[in-house]
Amino acid sequence: MDRTLYADGFEEAIVGIDYICSPPRVIYDKNKMVEILMETDDMTLDDAIEYLEYNVFCAYVGEGTPIYAHIGPRQEIQDLIDEYDLCPEE
Repeated sequence: MDRTLYADGFEEAIVGIDYICSPPRVIYDKNKMVEILMETDDMTLDDAIEYLEYNVFCAYVGEGTPIYAHIGPRQEIQDLIDEYDLCPEE
C-alpha cells in the first residue's frame, strides 16, 4: 500500500498537503529547501540547486511522492510560467 512520503531533513520547508491524491502528498517550498542545504550542508546556492534538481525534485518514488513548489507572489509565478512557456519542447 502506498503512503505519504517525506523528504528527510526538510521539515522546515513543508508548506502544505495535497489531499486530492491518495495517499495525500506533502508540499515543500523549493526555495526553503535550497536555504536548508546551504545552512546545514554548507553548500553554495548553485550546488544546493543542482543537488536538489538532480536528486530530489525529479525523483518519483510512488503515489505518495512529495510535491516541490515555487512559493511566491502572483507576478513572480506568472513570470516563471512565461519563462517556462518560452522553453522549447523536449
